[in-house]
Amino acid sequence: MLDEKEIGWRREEMAQKVALDIPEGSYVNLGIGIPELVADFVPEDREVIYQTENGLLGMGKAPAKEEEDRELVNAGKKCISAISGASYFHHADSFAMIRGGHIDICVLGAMQVSKNGDLANWSTGKKDAIPAVGGAMDLVAGVKRIFVITQHTTKKGLPKIINDCTFPLTGKNVVERIYTNLAIIDVKEDGLFIKELSPNIDFDFVQKHTEATLLQYEKNNPLL
Repeated sequence: MLDEKEIGWRREEMAQKVALDIPEGSYVNLGIGIPELVADFVPEDREVIYQTENGLLGMGKAPAKEEEDRELVNAGKKCISAISGASYFHHADSFAMIRGGHIDICVLGAMQVSKNGDLANWSTGKKDAIPAVGGAMDLVAGVKRIFVITQHTTKKGLPKIINDCTFPLTGKNVVERIYTNLAIIDVKEDGLFIKELSPNIDFDFVQKHTEATLLQYEKNNPLL
């Protein structure tokens, strides 16, 4: 079984990779879990405006313990900070932003991602599963670009990047890029392409822990 605590990028390193790929001036929604870490790694010379769906535009880095305010939390109920000029608003207004296509990028966690970019991240479909869809379906339908950040395999060592999702879908053909502890993978019409490998990880190792077929960009590809 793959011990993900010992191999590849740490969660903070994965979040930093995502943060560096977000263009200047973007409006970004961060999902619950690993995606929340992305806000801590905005480059000092870059302005990115983070939105949390419970009603804040201008979310900052996680505050120090002694500076936490339980009245200021994100959608995952974790304490956050607000940057200068931040705006607070009603939950309904927040979803009007999302559904109206005003958010540029959303970073979400995943239970499964298919070779076609289908996303399953809210339920395993079991009778005793606790539904936790939140705003994910609105986000994948309304946001312009969807990035996924997740461990490459489950706690049992099963691949999360598979041919076809077996869990209830959040959205079809919505994922643009996948960030895992092993690799960064672009979802294209003609397949899943490795953009970057984690240090000391080779292509064959990643493929071994991925059900879907992976492809490699040609050298000197301008997309890299």
